[in-house]
Amino acid sequence: MKTMNAATLVASLGLLAAFPAAADEAMAKAKGCTACHSVKAKLVGPAYADVAKKYRSDKDAPGKLVTSILKGSTGKFGPIPMPPNKVTEDEAKKLAAWVLSL
Repeated sequence: MKTMNAATLVASLGLLAAFPAAADEAMAKAKGCTACHSVKAKLVGPAYADVAKKYRSDKDAPGKLVTSILKGSTGKFGPIPMPPNKVTEDEAKKLAAWVLSL
């Protein structure tokens, strides 16, 4: 019986861990971010996974991504500019944290 309880606990923790990522991916879709980005493949802009990989060792990455989300950017992943996004600073922070978690 203890094995079953441990397995149930592990499964429950896995589900809890998945919900924040799903919620932030849903926000990315709702805010129109997925018109140019996807999690694993380059579209107009880089894949979110590539963004996370580029900034993995940068301690200032969250702030840099928030600034790019809010103000737009050019030249970080090629010549196509990313326009400013119509999100709040709090939403930009959540989106940046989600991207960096990938």
